[in-house]
Amino acid sequence: MQELEDTRYEVEDGLAWITIDRPDRMNSFRARTVDELVHCFKQAWASTDVGVICLTGAGDRAFSAGGDQKQRAETGDYGPSESGLFEVEYLHRLIRDVPKPVIAAVNGFAIGGGHVLHVLCDLTIAADTAVFGQNGPRVGSFDAGFGSNYLARVVGEKRAREIWFLCRRYDAETAERWGLVNRVVPGSELRDEVRRWADEILALSPTALRFLKQSFNADTEHVAGLQHVAFTGLELFVDSDEAQEGVRAFNEKRRPDFSRHRAAASR
Repeated sequence: MQELEDTRYEVEDGLAWITIDRPDRMNSFRARTVDELVHCFKQAWASTDVGVICLTGAGDRAFSAGGDQKQRAETGDYGPSESGLFEVEYLHRLIRDVPKPVIAAVNGFAIGGGHVLHVLCDLTIAADTAVFGQNGPRVGSFDAGFGSNYLARVVGEKRAREIWFLCRRYDAETAERWGLVNRVVPGSELRDEVRRWADEILALSPTALRFLKQSFNADTEHVAGLQHVAFTGLELFVDSDEAQEGVRAFNEKRRPDFSRHRAAASR
């Protein structure tokens, strides 16, 4: 792995901070970003100096706005990666599999693929200015694996379907009420609150926590199979005219027109 460009990695007294550092793109991720996140999570996994991991975004506007749609419009994909693959599915698995608690510190918009990342973390602490929501169907994309199925376990079927079928935005208070986040604090206190939670966790048995995380994951491990199918389908779908309409509309700052594609869903 070359020097980090899209992310930052820091360790402070047992707590690893992994920061998506693309504030000019609302901390959206391209293929390189995902490569770096994978590298950072593996580094935190292997480090005996780390007992808790925190994922966050640079600045105070966004945790992550998901996949970089500008990059997608420019090149037709999410840009070059180290392996030649866009490894976001592997990143999802890694967040679940790393045997240490992962806290999402949501400091602003957690939208689309960024929303999926925070849902996959074990705990979420949010600034009172945080905004949550899905964007996939609006930009010709979807997550039919952990991003939807596991989300339904977190907030319930009706609310998960609302999040995906309407693509609305939800404030931090609503997210806390729905069980989508564990705690909401003023933005200026977010980092300190994560530190407090991490210190409580660091006082506990790391082996016991590893067993507990794996036990919690076991109940939804079957979703990994759905995830494989979903990403295979997504790879085929993104090249379609329907998906491209979503990307074009996003970059042209207009409302997408999917009306001519309804016939495909009516067969």
